[in-house]
Amino acid sequence: MTDTPDHDAGAHKVRMQAVQRAQREKTREARDPERGLVLVHTGNGKGKSSSAFGVIARALGWGQRVGVVQFIKGSWKTGERAFFARFPDELVWHTMGEGFTWDTQDRDRDVAAATQALARAEAMITGGDFDLVVLDEINIALRYDYLDIARVLDVLDRRAARTGVILTGRDARPELMDYADLVSEMREVKHPFAAGIRAQRGIDF
Repeated sequence: MTDTPDHDAGAHKVRMQAVQRAQREKTREARDPERGLVLVHTGNGKGKSSSAFGVIARALGWGQRVGVVQFIKGSWKTGERAFFARFPDELVWHTMGEGFTWDTQDRDRDVAAATQALARAEAMITGGDFDLVVLDEINIALRYDYLDIARVLDVLDRRAARTGVILTGRDARPELMDYADLVSEMREVKHPFAAGIRAQRGIDF
């Protein structure tokens, strides 16, 4: 079966019926997961955290309980945090970082903050009270060796059966990508900052 378009209505219908049969067969063969999935959003392009926040909205739409732990981002006001504050009973949000690593310029402080954030995340991931936990920018903490990858994998391995986890940030460790059920890579093709355009409220934060 080719990917060329069918301009004839009859040929198009036959093609789509074959695609439908194949898709339904894959769905029948697929199994339900035994426990929550581990998703990694990485790459040098924009949208890693934004995609995770979209999954949060989806989970909240189903009445699920969600936790967020931010590892690097500081306490500046963002649109997503302001929005999700409308769901105090369904969502728990912890901003544990102190801002960009080039702003703190203090490795010991960064390691301590990341360690505290992981301890908070561990309780949420293993406790069985959450359907989804997002570890925002944890990949950056792993990239700079603020955290031990073996420790993070151990936490993930001990996650409660109902709990899925999303880990965001560029330069995800190979061990993490091997462990994850889903890995999505955002690739930068074009970015306004390269043209000297500042981050925009509602688009970037």
